[in-house]
Amino acid sequence: MDILLTAATTLEIDAALQWWKEHKRKFKQLKISVLITGVGSNAATYALTKALQKSRFSLVLQAGIAGSFTETDIEKVFAVRHDNFVDAGVWEDGEFKDLFALNLLKQNEKPYKKSRLTNPYKNLLGLTKLKAVTAVTVNEISTRPKQIEWYKEKMTPAIESMEGAALHYVCLMENVAFLQIRSVSNLVGVRNKKKWKIAAAITNLNNELIELLQTLSTKHETDIRF
Repeated sequence: MDILLTAATTLEIDAALQWWKEHKRKFKQLKISVLITGVGSNAATYALTKALQKSRFSLVLQAGIAGSFTETDIEKVFAVRHDNFVDAGVWEDGEFKDLFALNLLKQNEKPYKKSRLTNPYKNLLGLTKLKAVTAVTVNEISTRPKQIEWYKEKMTPAIESMEGAALHYVCLMENVAFLQIRSVSNLVGVRNKKKWKIAAAITNLNNELIELLQTLSTKHETDIRF
């Protein structure tokens, strides 16, 4: 199985990369290419599209840290079922209107399904043994209470990242199996880095990533496309 392992920064997946470097001889049926996209959905979209135009992969696996809308989820790792570019739109008449409310996109216009970018590979999500959640992807890190409340009310997200929806969008358009896993480092809101658990989140992320790669080494491409 050919896997494209991608992250916004090397720091987020460095431990898993070091593990793979030391153990890859044991997993001859697994081929892993690494893509560090840079931070943000624009960088991720460009890098992923370029990579998929150049090579074919059985799976694109994105891993990274995220913010959570629930404090009890800090340091937990999740698989992402639904994602979206949640801050694309306009604040008007005291409320936020997204591209669907503005009639610039239809709810089921490819690659959207019911206004969301949904991972359809249920078997693949199940292989992670992680809770599958809804995420939102932002260009502006969410700190304003009104903005956060709108996201929570309209999207019911568990976590927030800056690249996740780019993965979903590109892979759905290109018909490539994909998976996004995220570890929570902080609560969405006022940026107080003294309370952030980045080191712990990265450790947990890499532990889950290594376990997932070991599981995938026993699978065939046909096992993950359902």
